[in-house]
Amino acid sequence: MPTDVETVETKNTIPLWLAVAITVVVSLPFGIWLNRWNLPIWVSFIVWAEYFALGAKASALIKIVPAYLSGVGVAAAIMTLYLWFTKEFSTYWVKPNDLALGLAAFVGFCIAIFAMNYIPFWRDNTLPFFNGVSMGLAVFFTGAFVHPFPAVVSLYATPWMAAAGAAIAGLLGAFLGWFNVTIMFPRKVAVAGAGPAIEVPGSPAEFPPPAGPVIREPSPRLDMEQGTTNPEAKL
Repeated sequence: MPTDVETVETKNTIPLWLAVAITVVVSLPFGIWLNRWNLPIWVSFIVWAEYFALGAKASALIKIVPAYLSGVGVAAAIMTLYLWFTKEFSTYWVKPNDLALGLAAFVGFCIAIFAMNYIPFWRDNTLPFFNGVSMGLAVFFTGAFVHPFPAVVSLYATPWMAAAGAAIAGLLGAFLGWFNVTIMFPRKVAVAGAGPAIEVPGSPAEFPPPAGPVIREPSPRLDMEQGTTNPEAKL
């Protein structure tokens, strides 16, 4: 027979939709209140989503943060090579510097992807690693984090300026992911549910009732041997 079994489920005190809205509001000052130090907050949102994609657990940050930051570094190295090539190649295919950019991207990604064969950490965490690469390139090409630095800074320093912005914004995104889950205040709740059917010895399931009453027909020979008289049997 079915029995009630108590199970434990995780329920959120604050729903996800409300926690996300709160987290967005918390992130805004980092993109609008810091003046020339404003962060490219869209980078933070990418890493925030990445946190959920990799399980939404604090333990995931051990993989996300170093893989993402190393990807940002790879992007900065490729862009440094690109700036060097712009001085070496004055010719171009269609647009200025397109030859230098194509060559730098080809060489840089060949080296990075080949290196994944010898760096298991990159190979096992491709999502945060390539997010770091893409965010580093995006901040560089959009110039989203050049204002904090003086205009006289070396041209070769600009990829690393972009890397600094992408790295700080990425760390903020990791925090936002953790913060989003934390403010939902997940708690363990016991829930009673129907368990599997259990057969108890002696129950109807083990000893089903007979189909109907058993009727024994009288036997003339047995009646004669026992010395009884059964008029119906003699007829």
